[in-house]
Amino acid sequence: MKRVVTSAILPLALLLLTLPPVGVGFAAEKPLRLSYSIFFPPAHGQAATAMAWAKEVEKRTGGRVVIDTFPGGTLTPAADCYDGVVNGISDIGMSCFAYTRGRFPVMEALDLPMGYPSGHAATQTANDFFRVMNPKELADVKVLYLHAHGPGLLHTKTPVSRMEDLKGMKIRSTGFSAKVTQALGAIPVAMPQGETYEALQKGVVNGTFTPIETLKGWKQAEVIKATTDCPAIGYTTAMFVVMNRDKWNALPEDIKKVFDDLNREWIGKHGTEWDRLDEEGKSYSLGQENKIIPLTAAESQRWVAAVKPIIDEYRQQANAKGLPGDQAVAELQKLLHKPTKP
Repeated sequence: MKRVVTSAILPLALLLLTLPPVGVGFAAEKPLRLSYSIFFPPAHGQAATAMAWAKEVEKRTGGRVVIDTFPGGTLTPAADCYDGVVNGISDIGMSCFAYTRGRFPVMEALDLPMGYPSGHAATQTANDFFRVMNPKELADVKVLYLHAHGPGLLHTKTPVSRMEDLKGMKIRSTGFSAKVTQALGAIPVAMPQGETYEALQKGVVNGTFTPIETLKGWKQAEVIKATTDCPAIGYTTAMFVVMNRDKWNALPEDIKKVFDDLNREWIGKHGTEWDRLDEEGKSYSLGQENKIIPLTAAESQRWVAAVKPIIDEYRQQANAKGLPGDQAVAELQKLLHKPTKP
């Protein structure tokens, strides 16, 4: 009996000796953690949309990828976000092309006053434009997707219904919108959104060019009296979501597919969110008893004619640098007349 027990135990002991220590080999795969720098403040609807994307990546990869989000520019400031991704300070980043003017000369064409009708149209156009143009200026990152706000409109402390009403007015505007301000006969004053409320309140500026969503998101409806509805010259601000190229290249192919599928979905979600935020901004402003002033058809055409030289100047300067300025403008005009997906 004793010999039978020993012969049964011995193989079991040998098997135990060949097993790895507890916690090694049989443990669950450690998730890949990625950092995501988002320039929007955490309460903004676009920050919420970005953070929902990050959660969905974790869900669809079964926890193999976890994305830690840093809204409000807490990981990298908005202007440094792109370089932060390139240099590995963050793995993923969202910010505006316009914050580093001159760095993305082809993509800057998106911000021209082309007459964007909505955030959905602007977002779809931005992604289609990138796919067609595929500029070298973005070759050092993996572009996940782009999005862009609805038409930038004029919001003022005194009503504006004609170009002449703008004469001598100081209007907060940046990038191409500063050129729009000048073309319409006003004085551009550059400042970030965070300073605009106080500047309007104190009369430092008389108005601002911005999407109507800021009237609620930044409470600017409290310090203006009217919005000039001028979508025929509506500009947008294109925003990127990019990933460090080395981090992207290191991902397994099935994980890359999850990202690609999700990115296509989130283009529509960001566009829809921009339009929802614009509606909220409009309702909030009307609730403050502000007016919305539509331009007459004739006046609208005057404004379109006034800003046309801005588009021509971009095209000519890009061509002079050996860039496809003519193609960029023609492509945008074509894409803006293309039916958009609902």
